[in-house]
Amino acid sequence: MEIQRFTLSNVALPLKTLFSGYLLVVGLGLLFAGAQIMLTHGMADGKIGLSVDDIVYSYYGKRDEGSKLVAKLNGSMKDNAPPEVRMAMIKWAETGASPEQWDNRISMDVDQYCSPCHANISTIPDLSNPAEMKKVLAVDEGQPMATMTRVSHIHLFGISFIFFFIGWIFTYATGIAPLHKAILISVPFAFLIIDVLAWWLTKLNPGFAWFVIIGGFGYSLAATIMIFTSLYQMWIPPLRKNHPASPPADAR
Repeated sequence: MEIQRFTLSNVALPLKTLFSGYLLVVGLGLLFAGAQIMLTHGMADGKIGLSVDDIVYSYYGKRDEGSKLVAKLNGSMKDNAPPEVRMAMIKWAETGASPEQWDNRISMDVDQYCSPCHANISTIPDLSNPAEMKKVLAVDEGQPMATMTRVSHIHLFGISFIFFFIGWIFTYATGIAPLHKAILISVPFAFLIIDVLAWWLTKLNPGFAWFVIIGGFGYSLAATIMIFTSLYQMWIPPLRKNHPASPPADAR
């Protein structure tokens, strides 16, 4: 028979404060992480909100649209140059981007129509620089392997520590069967693995993009349930016990 040495409702005040501070800060961090995802991956298709297309564009890329330059000229940058200039740049990019055409015409079009923004805003590439132009002439294949490797190990190491401490605090909750408690504690770790593996699978095949959304939603929901359950059991039942809604019958 499993013996629980103490519970969240009767834990000492200093430890309760420590647990609560951690859960509140981590919960706020998860909210900001969600906002960051919406502002990065969530805008990959140019629309607000996370969708399957956002995941595909982030990890698989836009390989069917050719180079990043062509994709932009057919998309968000379509109205920033006259049609004949835009088509000339697309044709140049799709036919090998020859240095001769760059020197004879394309560089002048870039200076006139692209450089007013691209040469003066540090967060976007300066297309008048041949080295930067070479980068956007590459086919958009999503996140580079090196970036995915770096982010994957940071994601797995960092978030697993967060889930470990959330789960550890939740082990002292009461009113939940041990098996159900163990399942809920294991869910964030399982979905975290699904999430990261799905990045790599989506890199190979866009059909796996759904698993990225499922993984992120799964571990976020499980963590939220454990955080709110733990906070509730630490503060609400003891508060009700110390301040009953009505006095005991023998006190009347």
